[in-house]
Formats: sequence, structure tokens, C-alpha cells
Amino acid sequence: MIATGKSLDVTAKKLCLEIELLLPDVACSVLRVERNGQLYPLAAPSLPEIFSELVNGIMIGPNVGSCGSAAYHGEPVAVTDIATDPRWTLFKEHILPAGFKACWSVPICNAEGEVCGTFALYFKQNRIQDALEQELVNACIHLCAIALEQHERVLERERQASIDALTGLPNRASFDAALGRLSCDEAGTWALMVVDLDNLKTINDTFGHQAGDDLLQSVAKRIRTAVLPDHVFRVGGDEFAVILQETGAVADLDGTASRILETVGTVTSCGGHIIQPRATIGGAALSPGDREAETVHRHADFALYHAKETGRGGFVRYWPGIGTAIKKRIEVIQDVDTALGEGRIEAYYQPVVRLDTREIVGLESLCRLRTPEGNIVAAGAFHQATTDVNVAAKLTQAMLDLVAADARSWLDRGVPFKHVSVNISSADFHSGTLYDRIKAAFGRHNIPLKHVILEVTESVYLGQNDEIVAEEIRSLRSHGLRIALDDFGTGFASLTHLLTVPVDIIKIDRSFVKQLQRDDRSSAIIEGLLGIAQKLGIRVIAEGIETESQAGQLDEIGCQLGQGYLYSAAVPPEAARKLLLDHGQGDRLGQRAPIIAFPEPPITEQTILEEAVPVRKRGVAGR
Repeated sequence: MIATGKSLDVTAKKLCLEIELLLPDVACSVLRVERNGQLYPLAAPSLPEIFSELVNGIMIGPNVGSCGSAAYHGEPVAVTDIATDPRWTLFKEHILPAGFKACWSVPICNAEGEVCGTFALYFKQNRIQDALEQELVNACIHLCAIALEQHERVLERERQASIDALTGLPNRASFDAALGRLSCDEAGTWALMVVDLDNLKTINDTFGHQAGDDLLQSVAKRIRTAVLPDHVFRVGGDEFAVILQETGAVADLDGTASRILETVGTVTSCGGHIIQPRATIGGAALSPGDREAETVHRHADFALYHAKETGRGGFVRYWPGIGTAIKKRIEVIQDVDTALGEGRIEAYYQPVVRLDTREIVGLESLCRLRTPEGNIVAAGAFHQATTDVNVAAKLTQAMLDLVAADARSWLDRGVPFKHVSVNISSADFHSGTLYDRIKAAFGRHNIPLKHVILEVTESVYLGQNDEIVAEEIRSLRSHGLRIALDDFGTGFASLTHLLTVPVDIIKIDRSFVKQLQRDDRSSAIIEGLLGIAQKLGIRVIAEGIETESQAGQLDEIGCQLGQGYLYSAAVPPEAARKLLLDHGQGDRLGQRAPIIAFPEPPITEQTILEEAVPVRKRGVAGR
């Protein structure tokens, strides 16, 4: 029948009937196993029809009867008491009334050693197989393997619709089908992980798409190896899904995720380039109240989204409430995106001053959002929007354009303006176009880049040991741009990082300034940092100065620059222009104080602070 091309189901049924003639009181079944892990009955002529309907399309697993378990583990499974064996919990009520008490199932493997089906004997006594039965089954699985492989060749063209051509993994359609067949009757029996490959676009843009394809193939193999015997699917360009049913893997999602991350993270050669892959994972287990598998999928997606926004390269497990946090973040992102489209993003400016003379030596640009009602909202209220790559890029672009236009206006009107800083997000560093965007924005207004300082927070500077950010900082400095390290003392960085990824300015976080008292620890830390920074040629700015006492103590221990409400809150462009004009009279009267210059950039370029602009001794603007 095989040689003459009879259909697989007809051949399998004939085989079962022949065996049942040789072995009275024994029933046979042949099941096919798809590459995505789904079971499909081919023949079970003496078993209840409802049983075949029940297992049709079900995912294999450690507790899916004898056949599903045998296929899952890739080894024979003998159940001597269907009534009490936990693997039969979901199916026994459909098989016991037919008089069958025991079952022996053997996996059928193809030439590559992959499980492609199962052959099973059902007994009406609580027993295991005897020698004759084992000999017959060995012959049967050999015949079935031949039949199934021939069937596979016939169906190969159809299967292309369910297999990812690049990685060979089951695709999104296969994943959807497999997910839909998972049982949600018992919490904790399975879990789902969604794995996102980080920075694939950057690798494609930097090394070419061949390197990106090689990376995807390598990562696919590694994830599949890390989660065996469970199944992996490629569900998107850089996204994989893992259906976990192995008891240990489900019980220890953190350990399973760590195993995947460790396996994926080993360096690999892609298109002739040595690349260290990195992934981010979100996961969720079937929980009480989850009536549909799609609910677990949605929870895993929530967890992945949260993981990507709060710290790539790690694992986040879903917890109740994460959806609310994500919803709020999405609403903030949408609000900012709408404001960008409607031109309601504005640039405000806060002066940076000399502590001894109160001269303005620069401005920090700060993003503000104007609500439809006309209220001004500070950046802290919508900072979460910068976790969205697209919105973050548009926000930075808007600020670059606004600051460049304001700087041009000040220069044209003779304002004694020296430099302005612009805050840069993590997404900007990963775009690969940051320098070109800065150059184009200020170039359109004919503003030399000596007037520009880029501020990066400490958490972005070396958060998660991101070499891409570090390399981009080196590149920007090589073009003559100066880098200010914001919020120093609160995040990931340490003084040793300044040796490998130098910056030009350190901005001491306001939390240190707020706690300043004579001879206290904050004073000692700041004083020590000033000494180290001086030896490294790095300028230091103290943030958040609110009292004369703080300013005096900082000046006393050698801090020369600062900013805060004592001098001015962030103000609109016209108010910033007035501040510069009103407090630049000392320079015009020849009362020029000694210049505090920033260190030279790595290439020949004028210093940003060529001279200081005098202002009055007291605060230059109120809160």
C-alpha cells in the first residue's frame, strides 16, 4: 500500500486492523505529530470516535495521555492503569468505558531522529506489553516511519505555509493553531514566553542583512536547544514564542528564562562579524481565571513590553496590575505623540551659572508640553514617552529644531549666548543617525556645534553595559561635540567608566546638593569627586541649588558651576533671552571675570565657553 501510494490514513487503518487480528483484545492507534507539536489521529478503528476527536490537533505534552507524552519525551510510555495515571486525567473518561485499562505508546521517528508520530497498543487488562507485542510494534513503527516520510514529502509544499523559511521553526500561523489547542482547565500546567531579539535593525544596518539572517538562524537554534523538549515558534521578524509544558520549566520560569538568555548571549559569527546577541523575555503561566490561551499570550506580551521599556536584556514575569501600568504608559506616549503632531512641544531654558560671580555660562534646554487648555507640563510628567523609540526620536528632533531656532534668534539679536545643552535619550543613541540629525538641525540655522552640549543621564550612559551607547559617545566627541553626564551618582555608572567612555561635564544629582551640611557625607563625596574630575579634565556642575547656604558651601569646597531655583527656574525662550541681556551688562562695562573654560574636545575646536557673561549677585529669576 505504501509503495503504490495509498493514502496515509487508509494505510494506517489497514495496519491497525491487521495487528488487531494478530493480537485479540488489543486495540491499535497511529497518530501523526506535526512539527509545531500538534497531534492528529490517522487511525484508531477500535477506539471510541470521541477519543479521536478529543486529541485531534491537541498539543503534545508530559500529561497528554500515553501518545502525547511519548511524543513529547521522545521515548516509549507504558501506562498500566489508565484510571489512576495523571497523564490520562483529561482523557480517561472517554477510554475507560470502552474497556481499555492500559496503554503502551511508542514514538515514531523520521530519518533525522525527530518524532513524527506515535504507535500505540491499548489493553483490556492492567499490564505491560509482552515480547510478541513488542516485536510487532517494532515492525509497525518502521513501516509507519516509511509511510509518514512519504506523506511528509507529499505535504512539504503545503507545510511551507506553516514553517518559517529562514529558521525552520514553526511560524505565526502554526503558533496560533498550537496555542488554540492548549487546555486551560488546570492552572500551572503550561506557560508561554515571548522572546525579543534586541538590536536586529542595528545589526542589519551596520553589518548587512546577511549578518542579520545568520543571527536569527543562530538564535533560533539556541532557543530551541535551551527549551527542549518544548516548542519554539518564530512569530515575527525578531520575535520568538516558546510554549512551555515541561513541569520543571513551568515551575521555574525565572530559571528557564536565565537559561535562554545565557544560551542566546554567547558570541557568534554572523556574516563574518563577531556579534554578541542579546534578548529580552516576557513570560506568563496559565493562572486561575485564565479561560483562554490567548489571555496568557496577552499577559506574556504585556510582560515583554514592560521588560523592553524598563531594562532590555532581562526577563519580566507577568503580574496582575502590569497591564494598568502599561496602559498608563501607552496613554502618555499617545498624548506626547499627539502634542508633537499639533506643535505643542516647547523648549524652556534654565541658566548654568558661576557660583562665585553668578555669571551665566550656559543654558540647559528642558522639554515642556503645552496642554490643549494652555497649561505647561514639565518633562517629568511625560518622561515615560521616551521609552517608545519612535516618539523619543521625534521628541528629540523637535527639541533640536526648537533649540537651534532659538539659538539663531539670540545670536541675530546680539544676545551674549555661549552654549546650550540638549537632553538625549537611549533611543537616540541606538538610531545610528544621532550626529547627522544634530548637524542637520543646527546646520539649517547656521549654528556652529561649539554652541551645543549633549546631556545624557547616568542610567543611559552605561545602563545594562550598553556598548552601543558607549561607542556613540566616543563618536560624538570625536566630532567635537561635548557630552555632559546628568544625574551623576544615581544610576549605573562609576568613576572607572570615565576612563573608557570619557565625558566633558559631570552634573552632580540634586539629591547630593539637597543633603548638603557642613562636614556631612554629601559634602565629602562632592569634594572628592571635584578632585578626581579636575585631574581627569572634567568640569562639574551641581544641580538643584535652592539656598544661599548650599551655594556657599559648594563654592567653598571648590565647585565652580551650578544651576537651580536659587538662580532661575526653567523659563520660555523670550524670558531666557531677557535673562542673558539683562545680566550681560557687566561684560559690556568691562567688568569681565576670569574665564572658566570647558576642556578641549578630542579634535581641534573652540571651547564652548569662550568667556562668561556676568549677572547680578542675587538670584536672576524667581521660582
